[in-house]
Amino acid sequence: MEKEIKTLSHLFVTVFLWGFATMMVVPAITDVTMMALCPGLDECSLAIYLSGFQQAIIGLGTLVMMPVIGNLSDQYGRKAMLTLPLTLSIIPLAILAYRRSISFFYAYYALRTLTAMVCEGSINCLALAYVADNISERQRASAFGILLGVLSASFVCGTLAARFLSTTSAFQAATIVSMLAAAYMRVFLKDDVPNDDDDDLTRPIITEETEGVNQNESNSPVKIPVCKKIPSIRDLICLLRSSVTLSQAAVVAFFSGLSEGGMQASFLYFLKAQFHFNKNQFADLMLIAGLAGTISQLLFMPLLAPILGEAKLLSLGLFAACINMFICSISWSAWVPYATTAFSVLVVFATPSFRSIVSKQVGPNEQGKAQGCISGISSFANIVSPLIFSPLTALFLSKGAPFNFPGFSIMCIGLASMVAFIQSLMMSHTPASSKSQNQCCLA
Repeated sequence: MEKEIKTLSHLFVTVFLWGFATMMVVPAITDVTMMALCPGLDECSLAIYLSGFQQAIIGLGTLVMMPVIGNLSDQYGRKAMLTLPLTLSIIPLAILAYRRSISFFYAYYALRTLTAMVCEGSINCLALAYVADNISERQRASAFGILLGVLSASFVCGTLAARFLSTTSAFQAATIVSMLAAAYMRVFLKDDVPNDDDDDLTRPIITEETEGVNQNESNSPVKIPVCKKIPSIRDLICLLRSSVTLSQAAVVAFFSGLSEGGMQASFLYFLKAQFHFNKNQFADLMLIAGLAGTISQLLFMPLLAPILGEAKLLSLGLFAACINMFICSISWSAWVPYATTAFSVLVVFATPSFRSIVSKQVGPNEQGKAQGCISGISSFANIVSPLIFSPLTALFLSKGAPFNFPGFSIMCIGLASMVAFIQSLMMSHTPASSKSQNQCCLA
């Protein structure tokens, strides 16, 4: 296990630098948005709606792009495809690093929306596929846990840096670190092309050629169509239907993504309106949660995964997420959200366990496609989520709420997580001997 993990060291550094740069600006972006749109106010429906709209558009883009990027990485290598999101993620940060006036905020908003269609989730997706390429199935859940633990550690460090940096310095530092992450990846990460056919590197991405011939029963040569590099909806449906577990995983991915997207769209605005949280309080909250999650993923996940198995850890993580959201929804004091960060110790088990289960249902040449497909489903949930929860949050935080329950939208988000938990209980594992390469190709 130690030897296999060492092969991923450069990937861990790349992911850490990217996560550090990303999280350095998250505590500040809510305040930047509020100052640009509603200066001097603690509650701003325009900011909630605009953030929700942006999240929906990003989700729509990533719904299309995640399976494409994952599938292309199966053909052209993870390193080649990682270059694109790592580079694009620099642009929006550089805009707010230069200035944060209203015009620059809208420029950031537009470019962030466009670039996030490619960047949002793709780095995680490609990193998970890279781990699956280099780690055996038996150790994969633990390796996924360590990868996400490194990512959580970067979130902790980024949030801690944001706590002591001014907003201007935070965006400037994030821009520099993002550039460093892209440069480090290009120089040090070992290129990995899962496909055994080396000619794929010199082929055009979109092609209609046939890959070879096969013999039928009459010994006549039969042309075998090449699977398109750009997967169609039919290809993705066929992939999900190739395994009962993958079909069930799609349901878990949707409802889990629905709850995560809802919290992303609503929770910080709920805290700001209900308890007047500022940038530093946001940073402290994320710091505590991230620290708890990091310790759990790096220390507990490698120990518990071989004992309990991925399925039980997945259910445990999703159940903890439900309880966390239900308690947050009835927060009666500002210390309650801080107390619920204790659930992060268990919540972080869900993602690496879930991704490990998915990775075991496909062959080595379909890891990117499978992870991209699941990420695409989560992205679709992110389209739906703000359309539901942003108006609901704005309504119940306003004076025109039908009844006095500011956390009602958070409780509804918890219900989505509960559905994911129930589905996870029904997930079954496909035996390794029955796993086969997906041959969904259009004639």
